[in-house]
Amino acid sequence: MTTSQPAGSDGDVGLLSPVSASPLVAALTGDRAVLAAILAVEAGWAAVLEKHDLAPAGSAAVVAHAADASRYDPAGIAVRAQGGGNPVIPLLADLRAQVKALDTGSAGAPGVGALRAVHTSLTSQDVLDTALMLLARNTVSALLADVKGTTAALARLAEQHAETLCVGRSLTQHSLPFTFGLKAAQWFHGLAAAARRLEVLQLPVQTGGAAGTLAAGTVLTAGSATDPFALSDDLASQLGLAAIPAPWHTNRLAVTSLGDSLAGVVDAFGKIASDVLFLSRPEVAEVAEPRAPGRGVSSAMPQKQNPVLSVLVRSAALQAPALAAQLHLAAATFNDERPDGAWHSEWPALRQLLALALGAAGHLRELAEGLQVFPEGMRRNLDLSGPLLLSEGVTAAVAPLLSADGSGADGKQQLQTVVDRTLQAPADEQADTYRRLLREAVPADTLSDARLEELLNPASYLGEAAGISRRILAAFPDFAPTPTEKDGNGDSRG
Repeated sequence: MTTSQPAGSDGDVGLLSPVSASPLVAALTGDRAVLAAILAVEAGWAAVLEKHDLAPAGSAAVVAHAADASRYDPAGIAVRAQGGGNPVIPLLADLRAQVKALDTGSAGAPGVGALRAVHTSLTSQDVLDTALMLLARNTVSALLADVKGTTAALARLAEQHAETLCVGRSLTQHSLPFTFGLKAAQWFHGLAAAARRLEVLQLPVQTGGAAGTLAAGTVLTAGSATDPFALSDDLASQLGLAAIPAPWHTNRLAVTSLGDSLAGVVDAFGKIASDVLFLSRPEVAEVAEPRAPGRGVSSAMPQKQNPVLSVLVRSAALQAPALAAQLHLAAATFNDERPDGAWHSEWPALRQLLALALGAAGHLRELAEGLQVFPEGMRRNLDLSGPLLLSEGVTAAVAPLLSADGSGADGKQQLQTVVDRTLQAPADEQADTYRRLLREAVPADTLSDARLEELLNPASYLGEAAGISRRILAAFPDFAPTPTEKDGNGDSRG
């Protein structure tokens, strides 16, 4: 080895997945986080058993002390997991050894018998399913914190640029006058709607036993004042997960719903990143990412300032759908009452999806909070199409004036001819050509110069852009910042 790292420490650190290479992502989705979640389930179950007098008093404390992830070797457990097909089995062997070592009385007195509280009546799928839901809950909590930081920033952009003119684009071409405020509001809308779906998602506990019948739990609780369903509900409460009416070993809606919700959030991330990538091109130059030392550099071209945050976010958006699809593929092929390889194929897909979503959320928040907006660049691009950009509004207002029967059919054709002739002129002459041909086609006594200029003003043809933005922000108050207070003079103050 050429580094000072100890053998066995060279695990996946995200070298080829920079979007998710962060201490937070590693802490919440890495191998040790998985071990910690499995151990938390075992410790939680021991506490439930002791609460219901199904395990000796004091055993929960012993198991909780033994369930410290730092005591265990993820690399060694991963290799040994090949023996039973999942990591719970070797980890349980190590946990039992730890509990046995800790469960000794003073001066040679007997211990409390804490081993009786370890994994009793559970199966490995119960523990791993529940652990992955616990891992997801912790990751989603951090993810939503970053999302709400992003939506707050987008809401501020929507309000600050409510009247900032830009050009709307459809099928890559200039379409109508638009506002950057509405663009930011639509970014907000897509992300807030997706995040709301994720926020209300139920992440359930799993305690079905070896074949999903709770048979061992029924034996365990025989003659007691409780039953297996009460134990399951208490474990859900203990871990902060959702209680369920029945085991779900082969009913994977909980997993696919989580995957779909995560993918939906990352889709919204990708939309924003794709727009920023286009708008920050030098020939467009309407926005720019926030700068930071060392960011956006090129290995060969010193002048470059690459939009790396958007690049990383988009990389996550390109990967997430396939991961969600993998979860559906697994769910559709879960066989019997406990599945074979389909279950195993869920684990890496779900964890990678969680990692990508959380990593991208942090990058997008930084992007949104520091986005540089260039209204002058937006106006320059808006002016490229000149008054032709208003031809829809002009046609709607003027065509009826040119039709003998008032239907607008004849007038619409006349105005289309004006547009067609304008487009035959050189690009730098089209603005003047359109005005001249339009004036020739519409007599001044039919349409005054003042009214014509009004129709050719981009600010006059924004429809309900401002109203749409306000309605979007009002629909998601929990994802928008608290409105700034105003003093008696109408001046904003923080």
